[in-house]
Amino acid sequence: MLSVQSFAFNPFQENTYVLYNEFKECIIIDPGMYNASEEAILTQYLIANQLTPKLLLNTHCHIDHILGNYFCFQKYNLITQCHVEEMQVLAIGQTTANVYELRYTDAPTPVQFIADNELIKFGNDTLQALFTPGHSPGSLSFYSAENNFVISGDVLFYQSIGRSDLPGGNFKTLMQSIKTRLFTLPEETKVYSGHGPATIVGHEKVYNPFVE
Repeated sequence: MLSVQSFAFNPFQENTYVLYNEFKECIIIDPGMYNASEEAILTQYLIANQLTPKLLLNTHCHIDHILGNYFCFQKYNLITQCHVEEMQVLAIGQTTANVYELRYTDAPTPVQFIADNELIKFGNDTLQALFTPGHSPGSLSFYSAENNFVISGDVLFYQSIGRSDLPGGNFKTLMQSIKTRLFTLPEETKVYSGHGPATIVGHEKVYNPFVE
């Protein structure tokens, strides 16, 4: 069984997720730690709960979701894993950080890419990678059928959706991703978004004003 812990990090208040199992192993998704204080918050949580990081997954590679990638590599020897289409976004991380005057260090280039519908085995659990582009060209959502949740990145929020006006974004593609990949999940599926509170698929199908 997977448990989910979230942290709101960096000036964008991005949600970083730690997924952990009964074996005290964990996955870090979208590490957004911006400074030593935020790095300490994550580290102390892992130590307090005796968790060993095993994987680093990125839903996408916009700057607010990758600020902590280098720290995870340096501290835990975790290599970034993402969809191959996100390489174009990852490649401009330093340029984007400079625009926002953010401290940022590039992590090593990913050595393993995640494909659509790929099953990521983790202990007794499985995450299914869902290709959900539109906010960025290679956005992935990570779905756990056994544990009834999906990590949606910046594709779907509580009564809102991700931006599609950033480089590589496309509104029509974003709508298709939401309707055909996320809204087809069981209605009781919990949605952990890249920003803001969690929501439920069934709630968004009824009350999200941005999805027709």
